[in-house]
Amino acid sequence: MHGFGSMLRDYLEYYRISQSEFADRLGITQKHMNEIINGKTRLTNELIISISILTDIDANLIFFVENKKKTYDELIEKYKNKKNINKMLNSFHLNEMVNKKWLKLKDSVEFTQNYLDLVDYMGIRDTNLIDNYLSKRYLFKKAYNNADNLKIFLWVRHCDIVTKGIEVPEYKSSKLKDLLDELKIVRMKKFNKERLISLFKKYGIILCIEDALKGSKVRGCVKVMINTPAIYMTTYKKEKSSFYYTLYHELMHLKTDYNKLKSKTMVEADEKDIDIKALNEMLDEKIYNQILDDYDNKDNIALKNNIPLCFLYSRLAYEGKIKYNSSEYINHIERIE
Repeated sequence: MHGFGSMLRDYLEYYRISQSEFADRLGITQKHMNEIINGKTRLTNELIISISILTDIDANLIFFVENKKKTYDELIEKYKNKKNINKMLNSFHLNEMVNKKWLKLKDSVEFTQNYLDLVDYMGIRDTNLIDNYLSKRYLFKKAYNNADNLKIFLWVRHCDIVTKGIEVPEYKSSKLKDLLDELKIVRMKKFNKERLISLFKKYGIILCIEDALKGSKVRGCVKVMINTPAIYMTTYKKEKSSFYYTLYHELMHLKTDYNKLKSKTMVEADEKDIDIKALNEMLDEKIYNQILDDYDNKDNIALKNNIPLCFLYSRLAYEGKIKYNSSEYINHIERIE
């Protein structure tokens, strides 16, 4: 791949300027000029600015062309050939992201540009940095492996892009109880993505509901961007009680780990106390005990307390009171789109 040198050669020929004269204008040797023209040396920032001034070629264009050539050289040095480079790119699920319209490639057949588009999407300078970045900035569920973690990260980046520029009121932790109270009303209604997003926005929380990459079992994550909380959710199981359990799980993390979430994105972190809090937000422990004491009247007790029946029967199955393959459980599953 040619760097800016070939473009500069064309410019000098078009304006009938000799290379030696232009070297004198730049204050460099003829040898240095030859190395620039032939792409055997990289331009310093000072030279890029000087060439831009003398030729009126946009400095950003020169930077871009030189960076692309540098990237090409580094990819070839590391991966040896185009086949290996494309294999590496495919390991980042490039084709699937393009198909899902998460990522738009500027030149789908040119691997250097594809690589630049990928790192731009990820917001990381180099793919070699990804493992270190994830270990520092993410707390994943222990059951996930590195391949899962990468898919989850790419999904989080998609959610970041979807929610970029969305303005929400200032988040106040003292208002979280009010959100939980309103959520008890909303959860009784048919699942509505926009209604939930609007409710969370009212309380200063960004909520994004987007499906993940194929094969990913992620249900949700939570983080705090400066001072603004963000909860990202999937509809992985397409089942209402499962969705809300994860949503409450992330809300409980926000309640207890707000400051920690400024430096760590938590992805379904394994913490039993958070699990219990999430279950009790779905179905208050006192009400649940009342249901167990008056089992024949369980549906009426649940509905009277704004508890969807799918929450109740999921809890009963979770605790082994009924079987997951029982008609009681199956008949009360509530699907979401």
